[in-house]
Amino acid sequence: MASISLRPAQPDDVPALLDLVHDLAIYERAPNAVEMTAPMLHAALFGDAPLARAVVAVADEILGFAVYFTTFSTWTGKAGLYLEDLFVKPEARGRGIGKALLRHLAGEAIRRDCARLEWQVLDWNEPAIAFYKSLGAEPLDEWTRYRVKGAALAALANQETLHG
Repeated sequence: MASISLRPAQPDDVPALLDLVHDLAIYERAPNAVEMTAPMLHAALFGDAPLARAVVAVADEILGFAVYFTTFSTWTGKAGLYLEDLFVKPEARGRGIGKALLRHLAGEAIRRDCARLEWQVLDWNEPAIAFYKSLGAEPLDEWTRYRVKGAALAALANQETLHG
């Protein structure tokens, strides 16, 4: 069994990362939800103005990944890291890869003087919830996430809001 190492994602990793994103979508019961293409992912991670970063767990192949980006808190006055996606191939689970990826992000947050590391988990994903709680993560039950997209986003952008 090859040893596992973590490293920043590289441009050549894009096809494997996109495959893992599709695997994550299947796991999250949304197999047709991924709209991202390889060129979009490449631009998001490695373009002129990257939107996110990724770290991969590698043995003979990429076994898992974490995609994250910087946030900002007006309450703390500091940046934070937001974990967009964490996924480990099912056959590689139980080897400490998920924990290693989260430890890496926690270390990155500390190096950057971030106030926090945050993410979301689907309420039915009991294995992930138990795993996150075992690491000291706390659910923020008092917060409800909202989203505006598609036609509703366009309509909101086009609304006239200031009067008088």
